[in-house]
This record gives sequence, structure tokens and C-alpha cells, in this order.
Amino acid sequence: MLTHVVFFKLKDRSPEAVEVTKAVLTNMEGKIPVLRHIEVGTDILHLERSYDIALITKFDSLDDLKVYDTHPLHEEVKAHMKTVLDGTSICVDFVS
Repeated sequence: MLTHVVFFKLKDRSPEAVEVTKAVLTNMEGKIPVLRHIEVGTDILHLERSYDIALITKFDSLDDLKVYDTHPLHEEVKAHMKTVLDGTSICVDFVS
């Protein structure tokens, strides 16, 4: 199993804006066949160093992660993220 974790810091860090982006991310659930698990969490501490959203996804293989990366729905999500991100996201991918 491959775990893909991404952290996002948004330009607009208001609770409403965070919830909109969380909904965009969770909308992928059940719609991309290679996506075995998805969890989206929002920050509760709201520190300056905090990121606003964490995305945890799981795949059977690195090839499946590549399929996910180019899936049309994920492309829509990436387009949304480009409009709301404060800079770039950070990620970690590891075998779990």
C-alpha cells in the first residue's frame, strides 16, 4: 500500500473557505477507482505554522498514484487548489 499525504495552506483561512476546499477534496471519494482510501482533516489549532487541510490518500501501487494524478476529477481538484493555495502544498509519499 502506498500512502500519499498532502498539506495545504490557503490564502483565505476562514472556516468557510476551508470547508469549501475540504468539500472539493472529499468529493473524490468513491469516484476514482484506484483511490483506495481518502481522509481530509482540517486544522484545529490555527497556529501561524499550521497548515489548514491535510489530505491522506492510499493506493495499491505507485502506478495507481500516477493514474490518480492524471484522472479528470483530480485534474479539476488541482485546478481549484491553484486558485486557493497560499504558495505550494507539501507532500510525503511512503509505503505503508
